[in-house]
Amino acid sequence: MKITITALKADVGSIGGHLTPGSELFNTIKEFVSENGKNLIIDHYISFTGDDIAILMTHTRGVSNPEIHKLGWDAFKAGTEVAKKLGLYGAGQDLLVDAFSGNVKGLGPAVAEMEFEERPNEPFIFFAADKTDPGAFNLPFYLAFADPMYCSGLLLAPHMTKGFKFTIIDVNYTERDRVIELNAPEDLYSIAALLRDTERFVIESIHSRATGEQAVAISTTRLHNIAGKYTGKDDPIAIVRVQGAFPATGEVLAPFEIGPFVAGFMRGSHNGPLMPCKLQTTISYFDGPPVITGAAFSMNQGKLTGPVDVFDHPFWDFVREKIAEKAISIRRQGFAGPSMLPYSELEYGGIVKILEELDKKFYLR
Repeated sequence: MKITITALKADVGSIGGHLTPGSELFNTIKEFVSENGKNLIIDHYISFTGDDIAILMTHTRGVSNPEIHKLGWDAFKAGTEVAKKLGLYGAGQDLLVDAFSGNVKGLGPAVAEMEFEERPNEPFIFFAADKTDPGAFNLPFYLAFADPMYCSGLLLAPHMTKGFKFTIIDVNYTERDRVIELNAPEDLYSIAALLRDTERFVIESIHSRATGEQAVAISTTRLHNIAGKYTGKDDPIAIVRVQGAFPATGEVLAPFEIGPFVAGFMRGSHNGPLMPCKLQTTISYFDGPPVITGAAFSMNQGKLTGPVDVFDHPFWDFVREKIAEKAISIRRQGFAGPSMLPYSELEYGGIVKILEELDKKFYLR
């Protein structure tokens, strides 16, 4: 049976700044999807990470289906009206246009979806990040799908030794989708060369080379490329199928122990360590740190069982302590050097006006 998983995520309002959407806004979106999705979707799961609300839906209508996308869009619009009524900060922030045009992609919300022939048992993880951008997944998924130091299945599982195909997108190119397909392990160095630039080249999808099946779908929206100015960080989501022809759940999770430095943090303008957090985690220190949550499901004919909170374990408490130390360490450097993003990523911020005025005052000696 062919099943589609569609996940959408947006910031449409938050209490006390960029902290959390709160129960009234959250319940509005949850009830809207439950009520209006009865004849469209098989199952759904609503969650929040930081100040973003995510809608995950299973259905049989394929990717980019206008009715499915409109359901999500209308739910976010309904949430925006509640956010305005409550006086929440950033009401409708990620809804960058007034009217739905048939597909949410390019309108502001993050979109990740994939269609596949459902296996007899179909486990997957839904990742949601806040206060960062799609490049936050580059290193963890490179290690989980291409490095036997983290993914022992590349050596031990016969159906995984052929490796995986990475589809990488140039998110700075806005006229069309500019993508490249590279195979691991043959193109390993080329993949690494691109993925090191997390602000320009990001993983869009990953496929098994043994079966051709899709394993990963990641949202690749760049909000400042849509709006023409800084409106918030892109706060990506990812759907990752696990087990069988794909890495095991534990192999996908292992790289997040690193807490890699990623773009985001306060005003989307700093680098900070990506902290694996429990589901429904809010935002705090320096509007951060950048956070990632993981909800694991099993699925049968589109019906979901779960979620299991993959980062709710004593091991990750220890990891969070270490990552908190990394966050404090880089914040002590303030605005200087790599603690703040380079000029190219600040081009829609107030610093541009400062530099433009200063440029006029330079003289040749």
